[in-house]
Amino acid sequence: MMLTPITERVQSRELLDVLIRAGLVAVLAIFCFRIFVPFLNLMVWALILAITLYPLQVRLRRTLANKDGLIATLIILAAFGIILVPTYLLGVAVANSIEHGMAIFRSGSFNIPPPDASVAGWPIVGQRVYDFWQQASIDLTGLARKFAPQLKEAGLAVLGTVTGLGAGLLVFFVALIVAGILMAHGEKGHNSAVQIASRISGPENGPQITELCTATIRAVAQGVVGIAFIQMLLIGVAFVLMGIPGAGLLALAVLLIGIMQLPATLITVPVIAFVIVTQGVSTVTIIFSVYVFVAGLADNVLKPLLLGRGVAVPMPVVLIGALGGMVTGGVIGLFIGPVMLAVGYQLFWRWVKDPAKPARLKEGHHA
Repeated sequence: MMLTPITERVQSRELLDVLIRAGLVAVLAIFCFRIFVPFLNLMVWALILAITLYPLQVRLRRTLANKDGLIATLIILAAFGIILVPTYLLGVAVANSIEHGMAIFRSGSFNIPPPDASVAGWPIVGQRVYDFWQQASIDLTGLARKFAPQLKEAGLAVLGTVTGLGAGLLVFFVALIVAGILMAHGEKGHNSAVQIASRISGPENGPQITELCTATIRAVAQGVVGIAFIQMLLIGVAFVLMGIPGAGLLALAVLLIGIMQLPATLITVPVIAFVIVTQGVSTVTIIFSVYVFVAGLADNVLKPLLLGRGVAVPMPVVLIGALGGMVTGGVIGLFIGPVMLAVGYQLFWRWVKDPAKPARLKEGHHA
């Protein structure tokens, strides 16, 4: 069938109109994203916190009926009280650790004991480690000058991490307030999420995708980030009360390796050995050692309780999300990365498995 010149012009004009509309929509979307992007991490944080804490609001609703605003306010105030005091103690400990280390370095009283002769007998790296250690024990200042560029880069990296942690903590508390506002309108937010998912993937899949995303966020936020934060508080407060050097920095290390799905015993066991060697065996050191060791293993009990309630997310996905989030988004990305990558992972596999169902039904119908 041949098209007339008039029909061709009409179709060309319609195509041009579609392209212009699509271009205008794209330009509007780009401008909106550029305006919103400074608040992206904050809103993602708030959304994760709201979804994670909302089941608590549903439980309290039975006691305080039709008072969602009051319930959300009480939850946020309780969260501030639970988190703020230990965080303040750990923050002070971090600042004291850095200040103490710089004071020792400036005074020149810091010295390294010479290595034992057996170090040279270590396989492959023994002689190099022995020579480096020996030089550090004799002329630490000269060695520091030799590696000054590397030390400067490492110092800037540590300073950037600490600064980023402070900024991330501020964003977290602001996000907690925003999460309270979102929880106060939880039902409307859930309905909006279902409508958006239904508009994207169809009315049949919209509610299922919403529930999948909600379950994944809660599972990872509680079972990974939440457990790492709980362990940091349990172990970090014990370090501070025991007067461990660098207690704040060690607590941060517990948090980081917890999110990366590494055992906290990598930190707790050396600290226990240090306390016993330096302070001897006493009732206090024994209680501290037992408590810290058990706290380092607490994730083995908490993970089945918290992570098992949601959907199964492979640990490599969580690890990649933590590392990638930290590289791209700093300390904030360390928390947001695992959650978002887990959601993307679940949605991807749901999309992969969905086309198989109609095919089987069609084959069964023909049979």
